[in-house]
Amino acid sequence: MIRNLERMYVSALTGTGAAVGGAAAAPGVGTGIALALSAGEVLSSLELSALFALSIAEVHGVGIDEIERRRTIVMGIMLGGSGSATITKVAERTGQHWGRQVVAKVPLETLRQINKILGKNFITKYGTKQGIIVLGRVAPFGIGALIGGGANAAMATLAVKASRRAFGPPPPSWP
Repeated sequence: MIRNLERMYVSALTGTGAAVGGAAAAPGVGTGIALALSAGEVLSSLELSALFALSIAEVHGVGIDEIERRRTIVMGIMLGGSGSATITKVAERTGQHWGRQVVAKVPLETLRQINKILGKNFITKYGTKQGIIVLGRVAPFGIGALIGGGANAAMATLAVKASRRAFGPPPPSWP
């Protein structure tokens, strides 16, 4: 199940990035259309990433009822190594797989502190990456499709690796 989620996530993000970048190949109006589509694509990639992170948590049996815990999981996975380092540092927890610990052991007030730090990092890092990718997507002659698809594939792959670090190996069974 986890492998299927990972494959679907990477292919969906790669496909949307390539499709938006491909729109720039249209003569005359392609650049404007690609810029307009990029705004929607940024939002859809955020939504896909949140769905992916929470789905992985669910498969691992980590039920997340509180919004602060959801935010921590999603931002921690989307930020990759820096998110993981921030969570373990602020939560004063050590361990290889922080995903379960965040839900089970970290008090809500500590999660709010973590989310403040992650939120600032997330806006800075994710916004910068997306800005660069948007500029690459509007390259003409189909180059934007390669840049958009490749950049989204790289970001998705980093999120997959971060989810594996956060939750560890797949559980032996899924309830």
